[in-house]
Amino acid sequence: MRQVIVNNIVSLDGRYADESGNPLALNMDGAFDRANLESAESADLILLGRESFDGFSAHWPFVADAPEPDDVNAPEARAFDAVNRAMSRRYNSLPKVVVTDRGPIPAGNPWHDSTTTIGRADVAGWLAIERERGDGAIVIFGSHVLWNVLLAEGLVDELHLMVSPTVLGTGVSAFTGAADLRLLESRTVDDSGNVQLRYAVRS
Repeated sequence: MRQVIVNNIVSLDGRYADESGNPLALNMDGAFDRANLESAESADLILLGRESFDGFSAHWPFVADAPEPDDVNAPEARAFDAVNRAMSRRYNSLPKVVVTDRGPIPAGNPWHDSTTTIGRADVAGWLAIERERGDGAIVIFGSHVLWNVLLAEGLVDELHLMVSPTVLGTGVSAFTGAADLRLLESRTVDDSGNVQLRYAVRS
């Protein structure tokens, strides 16, 4: 059975984003980029909420072939390094499913041809069937509202949470309900203060 994997970054005090709803307050560094690529490479389908899809599809399709930055040592140049270009290519090649009641993906969206939509009321039934097909993982990036709904319905198998060394104090809580988790792995790397935690969701 295919696994449904949530891949997100959270603050040390369990926040998904700051009080304005911005997850960029967290430490999205090179270790974060590498973990995302590793997760994407294990996937054969990406599942997203509409807000995450709109944000991702405005950025990721163009990274792979973007011109080299003028200053490769500038902090913003990391967005176009080898890891992020590989992530762009992987996103572009994978089929994507968007959970939305806002209608179809516009024809001008660069991911239009590789994306299908499904209504919110239908996603649990669809996912219960889809988990029985194929071998690769179904990976959810971002999409905080969506994955909390699926977690509550017992449709998430693993949570891959990168813990940022950031205490926000206020903001959007990562979890909107209770969950019983079993730690599978914890990982640190020398070039980051982030900690990667991998949990199985107990049924």
